[in-house]
Amino acid sequence: MTTPPGIDAATFADGLAAMRNAVGEEWVFDQPADLHTYRDFYSVLWGEPGEKVASAAVAPASLEEVQAVVRVANERAIPIYPISTGRNLGYGGSAPVLSGSVVVDLKRMDRIIEVNEDNCSALVEPGVSFFDMYRHLRESGSKLMMSVPDPGWGSLVGNALDSGGGYAAAGYRGHFEAVCGIEAVMADGEVLRTGMGALPGSETWQQYRMGIGPCLDGMFRQSTLGVVTKMGFWMFPTPEAWLSASVSVMRYEDLDDLVRIANELEYGNLFNGMPGFSSPVLSRENPIAMAMIPEPEVMNRMVAESGVPAWSFAPNFYGPERVICEQWAYVKSRFEHIPGVRFAETDYVDLPLSPEQMERVHKPRFGIPSLEIFSVGSRGYGNFNPSDGHIWFSAVIPRSGQGIIEANRVMRSECERLGLDLFMFAPAVTCWTRSFVLFAAVPVYKDERNAHLRDAVCEIIRTCADHGWGEYRCPPAFMDDVMEVYSFGDHKLRRVNEQIKDALDPNGIISAGRYGVWPERHRHMRRTGGAA
Repeated sequence: MTTPPGIDAATFADGLAAMRNAVGEEWVFDQPADLHTYRDFYSVLWGEPGEKVASAAVAPASLEEVQAVVRVANERAIPIYPISTGRNLGYGGSAPVLSGSVVVDLKRMDRIIEVNEDNCSALVEPGVSFFDMYRHLRESGSKLMMSVPDPGWGSLVGNALDSGGGYAAAGYRGHFEAVCGIEAVMADGEVLRTGMGALPGSETWQQYRMGIGPCLDGMFRQSTLGVVTKMGFWMFPTPEAWLSASVSVMRYEDLDDLVRIANELEYGNLFNGMPGFSSPVLSRENPIAMAMIPEPEVMNRMVAESGVPAWSFAPNFYGPERVICEQWAYVKSRFEHIPGVRFAETDYVDLPLSPEQMERVHKPRFGIPSLEIFSVGSRGYGNFNPSDGHIWFSAVIPRSGQGIIEANRVMRSECERLGLDLFMFAPAVTCWTRSFVLFAAVPVYKDERNAHLRDAVCEIIRTCADHGWGEYRCPPAFMDDVMEVYSFGDHKLRRVNEQIKDALDPNGIISAGRYGVWPERHRHMRRTGGAA
């Protein structure tokens, strides 16, 4: 039997026996065939000694069972790693950061506790998937829609805790931004409710996030401090209609104006759907993965020869038809001064969608979960197929024209220099309203190629940091490397996180090493010298 680091076999066996007493014999897993489920199938350490694997897994079905499991672990200093559904592909899956931890699998906690139609909110357990919530809303005749990420099989709670995003209206599509009220089991087994949930009998837990004193919800984002067992969400009232449009410009030098005006319009709520930015002339062969941005004269010559726009901005509008049509008219007026600008209304639908419309639209924009994103990997994009999966590289860059250009050129040139294949979504993604995220899919394998891949990614993390760009989210193999570059004040951010960790979890049992935060007893395991 594999044991967690620092735990002898007798103590570990005693702990598993106590967990079986708490949750039932059939819900504690310690056999190799069972634990295979809790591997990261997109791991860059697959099959190597450093691969991050679970020593066991336990699946509690209630708050009380979670408390019992946590108390058992805390009494014996057994490290545990909670997951919601474990489908975080590209960012670690269901594998623990500290190899040998016991995975606490919360998929059996799948209750939709409340959907409040008047307050447009919901309260759910971590095992509730986007598919589960969508079915519930449809079957109950709800007027609400949720924001969903591209793969809809994951957990609302887990996705929000890792700062996932979707495509819906601003204020909802950054999923942690829509959280209101958290219940979590702390390392001592006691239960904390944040915000108004700290008031017994509160009737406003999902209405007012702050409560009294410091707002603690953020302590559980990408966290090592507790096991989240309930989470509230603000939800979006299904609008009457949706309109998608485009503003296209014909010169390289128009990008700064295009982004600046688009930002001002979004910040002023003149459109509320997730916008898109693209370069049609550079994306002619592959509409998703844009080529390296050339010098201005080269790009302008390409536009002149092809008649295809240099840049395009796609605003999206949710609301009543009269309102969104007037908003679109105003948006057009703000760009009319740009020579050669082109406008197009690309799609309009009344909601709810008809079956025919549902087949042709991008489902996540309408709160409809699917698995269609996985078809992208089968289309032969990039030069790296066939691979065994991918990891995500997700750097936050300035929301400006120059930010797009510089990040594109740095990433493309560095990856070429390092011999690293990637598939970069072009030119940047706008799940969050005031920044761009440079999403790149890096292929992974189950052979010796991963060693070079790890070294290259670590170097790109440092290169991006030199430009002032940090990743907001990353796979476990790179969490120490990413936290290392957040180094202001002699790594004050990490040191404060460690102080909080040691105070609230002195035995260091919960999610050790997650996002580079290690408890004192495991701090020697932090990696500071590059790839594992």
